[in-house]
Amino acid sequence: MKNQSGFTLIELVVVIVILGVLAATALPRFVDLGKDARIAAVEGIASGLQSAVALAQARYLIDGSGASSSIDMNGKKVKVGTGKLDGGVPTGKKNGIGAAMQFQGEITAKYGSTSTFFPKGGNAKNCVAKYDSKTGTVTTDTSGC
Repeated sequence: MKNQSGFTLIELVVVIVILGVLAATALPRFVDLGKDARIAAVEGIASGLQSAVALAQARYLIDGSGASSSIDMNGKKVKVGTGKLDGGVPTGKKNGIGAAMQFQGEITAKYGSTSTFFPKGGNAKNCVAKYDSKTGTVTTDTSGC
């Protein structure tokens, strides 16, 4: 009789089952989908800001782009700039870009000449959408998401 060495079929099945259980419990710890979700949220906020700025400027032009420092957007008064470079661009305040965005609840905003917007529970320093009220431009910083 030959002397055979190796694993039996049952031993191989047990090892495969153990590896499957380990993979099912350990894999979610290595795959971080939270970062992708935070980046998508910031990019969504930035898109909303860009749309709000474009709509405010369009409304400002439709109204005659006079010296009026506010426009009406869906029943809300939105403060806008009236200068050559910022005509129709919402101000960086709550009654400016905040009123134009009309967001509810899940976005935290810090208003100023450069306003920052980030998802609730997010990082206010480097996982944000930034709005420049002088030019109406929107940028994102997702380096810390």
